[in-house]
Amino acid sequence: QVQLVESGGGLVQPGGSLRLSCAASGITFSSNAMSWYRQAPGKERELVAGVTRTGGSTNYADSVKGRFTFSRDNTKNTVYLQMNSLKPEDTAVYYCHALRVLTGTQLSYWGQGTQVTVSS
Repeated sequence: QVQLVESGGGLVQPGGSLRLSCAASGITFSSNAMSWYRQAPGKERELVAGVTRTGGSTNYADSVKGRFTFSRDNTKNTVYLQMNSLKPEDTAVYYCHALRVLTGTQLSYWGQGTQVTVSS
């Protein structure tokens, strides 16, 4: 059974920091590209950051560049999203995503999400 379990969300004041974690089980973690998405109320889910299988390449949405850092630890089957200088517009449910590309198909998994609220 595949599980992606996010943690670390919560309420933080503008300018504050949070560190999200996503622990994976039931998958060959190092064979999966990992991403964080977020969805704010009334908006579509959007990509926040992604990292390749080895962690050698990371991409970020323009809105979080310079503030968020995405990393992965293949020895712990875990990815992290360090979020600094948080803004009210970062408020959303944050979802962890795993993607494994196979010949002719792909396997996609989602976590249950963790709420991040940035408010004074």
